[in-house]
Amino acid sequence: MPDSLHIGGAVHLPLAEISIDYIRSPGPGGQNVNKVSSAAQLRFDLMGSASLPEPLKHRAAALAGSRLTTDGVIVITANRLRSQPMNRDDAIERLVALLRQALVPPKPRRPTRPTLGSKQRRLEGKAQRGATKKLRSSKSWD
Repeated sequence: MPDSLHIGGAVHLPLAEISIDYIRSPGPGGQNVNKVSSAAQLRFDLMGSASLPEPLKHRAAALAGSRLTTDGVIVITANRLRSQPMNRDDAIERLVALLRQALVPPKPRRPTRPTLGSKQRRLEGKAQRGATKKLRSSKSWD
């Protein structure tokens, strides 16, 4: 296993910045589930990482959502698989996928104006609705 993970471009994440603990996996599994700690809990200090650029950190923090603690640590728990090594690899893959998604800067929004035709259709629709409502009124203006 290499000593760093390639995220994309020139961005590499050293494995020393990631800590993995093994916990008991929840859910059914018989007697063995009470003895074996097969779930992997990955912790990565996003805000304290020196290997990631600041814009990437902020985008990753927004994407992490509830997986980000108040201290700026990403916590990913992997318990989908039955063995420790597979859950560890799954947690690392999920972290890399999150960081790769954050690597792509968001496309800037360019505000657009409504076309002349759409303005005219909107006003014609309003006039038609107003005329319909006026016909419904039971008042006599004579």
